[in-house]
Amino acid sequence: MNTLRTGLLMAGLTGLFVTAGFLLGGPGGMAFAFLFALGSNLFAYWNADKIVLAMYRAHEVDEQSAPRLVGIVRQLSRAAALPMPKVCVVENPQPNAFAIGRDPEQAAVCVTTGLLDRVSDEEWSGVLAHELGHVRNRDTLTMTLTATIAGAVSMLANFAFFFGGGRRNPLGLIGVLLVSLLAPVAAVLVQMTISRTREFEADRAGAEISGRPLWLASALAHIDRAAQATDNPQADANPATAHMFIVNPLHGGFAGLFSSHPPAEERIARLKAMAGTSAKTTGPWG
Repeated sequence: MNTLRTGLLMAGLTGLFVTAGFLLGGPGGMAFAFLFALGSNLFAYWNADKIVLAMYRAHEVDEQSAPRLVGIVRQLSRAAALPMPKVCVVENPQPNAFAIGRDPEQAAVCVTTGLLDRVSDEEWSGVLAHELGHVRNRDTLTMTLTATIAGAVSMLANFAFFFGGGRRNPLGLIGVLLVSLLAPVAAVLVQMTISRTREFEADRAGAEISGRPLWLASALAHIDRAAQATDNPQADANPATAHMFIVNPLHGGFAGLFSSHPPAEERIARLKAMAGTSAKTTGPWG
């Protein structure tokens, strides 16, 4: 059901982009937008992981440079029956993390230096298990493609605002205003819906992988507060990637009104309920 729902939402986001193309350029604009969306998705499928890692200046680490971090990821990957992903660190003071990759064989798990500096090993494990939950659920491809199309919609809106729709615009100024003002809002709403659904599922999967739901609950309480008080300039410059993080990396304004993540309190409550109803732990720590 979640896969079907996400597929429908992705189709809706692509349809939004195509509709925006029609409002700006008529049938020709619609055809161009469809081909652009198709090309963007194909490009993102093969290259988005490299682009996002480069965007955040993530560097890969190994047992020699980060033995504790890599060791935890290796234990959790075995528990989840997943291939060992790349482990990357982003120089960023905000405690946060994300996973990326078109499939489990090409996955990378990234954590910020702020996360490594501010939480315990147990909380690391909860966060990393959550990110591996995204990998196991194959959310990383969906989230990457969503970011690509949402970014394209925003780009199209900026184009409409600065250059208008030209002679082929069937609605004239109204079409330009619809695209420039409403299309980004609609894209964020679709993106938010996809992300919120996937975050709950990844929380559940992460709790199952680690066998310790309260580790993730503690991490969410800790890093959500810290993230709200710490800027993330890289995410602010690339808001279409915000939904990839475990907690919302953006602050206030439009981002605060349309958060790409469910409330931390609700996520924590669900994890505590899981811990209360679990008969036994099944993760790598017994």
